[in-house]
Amino acid sequence: MIELDDIDRALIRALTDDATKSAGALGRDVGLSQPATWRRIKRLTEQGVLAGRRLDLDREALGFGVTVFLGVKLATKGRVSLEDFERAVSAIPEVQTVEHVLGLYDYRLRVVARDLADFERVLRRRVMTLPGVGNVEANVLLSEERRPGPI
Repeated sequence: MIELDDIDRALIRALTDDATKSAGALGRDVGLSQPATWRRIKRLTEQGVLAGRRLDLDREALGFGVTVFLGVKLATKGRVSLEDFERAVSAIPEVQTVEHVLGLYDYRLRVVARDLADFERVLRRRVMTLPGVGNVEANVLLSEERRPGPI
């Protein structure tokens, strides 16, 4: 585990809010100079705390108004390898995340679609035809609130 001080935590929170800010702007937010901020960001990156930067897209503005979480239980784990399923499901562009989980289902998928009819097409033609798929449960996302976490 990596030791983080209050400034590191403040810097991580500021980057979580807006990862596009310059080191100078971030430094002003946390009370550091631009070079000191840059050194901290570099150290946090080298230590693996910061593992990249992502763009947060507005899926609805791009025409993907439906998000569905699918719980997928594989029919026969012995006959189809987990890697085969993961490789096949990862090739479906509408599948945003693939999570191997412990519990009622083997996998949790986040799927985006233009509307419910489009989701049904993805489900029937792509997901249900994957190797080893058994039971599937769908939960349609109604709203989402993102929390910053414990940092």
